[in-house]
Amino acid sequence: MHINERLLNELIDRALTEDIGSGDLTTDSIVPDDIVAVGYIKAKQHGIVAGLPVARAVFKHLDPDLQFIPQVAEGAKISPGEVLVQLNGRARTMLTGERLALNFLQRLSGIATLTAALVELVQGYQVRIVDTRKTTPGLRQLEKYAVRVGGGHNHRLGLFDAVLIKDNHIKVVGGIKQAVASARSQVPHTAKIEVETEDLSGVQEALEAGADIIMLDNMDLHTMAEAVQLVKGRALVEASGGMSTQTIADVAATGVDIISVGALTHSATALDISLDVGELKPMRN
Repeated sequence: MHINERLLNELIDRALTEDIGSGDLTTDSIVPDDIVAVGYIKAKQHGIVAGLPVARAVFKHLDPDLQFIPQVAEGAKISPGEVLVQLNGRARTMLTGERLALNFLQRLSGIATLTAALVELVQGYQVRIVDTRKTTPGLRQLEKYAVRVGGGHNHRLGLFDAVLIKDNHIKVVGGIKQAVASARSQVPHTAKIEVETEDLSGVQEALEAGADIIMLDNMDLHTMAEAVQLVKGRALVEASGGMSTQTIADVAATGVDIISVGALTHSATALDISLDVGELKPMRN
């Protein structure tokens, strides 16, 4: 599961500048530079770990000599008290990088954990759980990465890689057929065209317009099932709006191909993860 290294480095540079600024006043004033330590990043909750490469990059930005030794694999199920990573190196580096590394690790693990829970609920159905563009500005690459770690899939990455004609687009141009025809005449033939619909008449219009994907926006289960029968495989069908652990299996049972869940990235609770410093000793010359 790839993370764009250039974007990751730029993000970490900005985040370190935001947090450290001109220096870590606390650590630099009380911790000698020649003290080395062993540190342990530990889980405090059950979940799915995601973001180990990101946490590693944070510490390596601060000190390339620090050893970052994962004790579990990315995407592994973890339990309270379990050691995720062992750190060997300067105590200063661990203390200065601790909060930023944990922020990334906790946020991404929370997303992966929620994703995995929803994926588990739809096992047995031919459906994909996907994210949306409801991401934290600047963190989309990482948050969508965490969705993949949790077993989900990504919707479009941005406005640049697919056409999604929503209700406001349709209002502006006067109808679904006009919107699809205009998009089809201008975008590359490789770009998929998706249309958001609110009722069965909209589904029918999107079908006649030649949409590749039809989104069923906030439809009830009965209408979703009718829409799937109406489409009959002539386009992919995506269900969207108000998805939760209580409803998602019933939505999958309607026969939709895709379920998009904004909550994966906008409402996932961070997983509780900590860093404990262990043995301390002077650095050898």
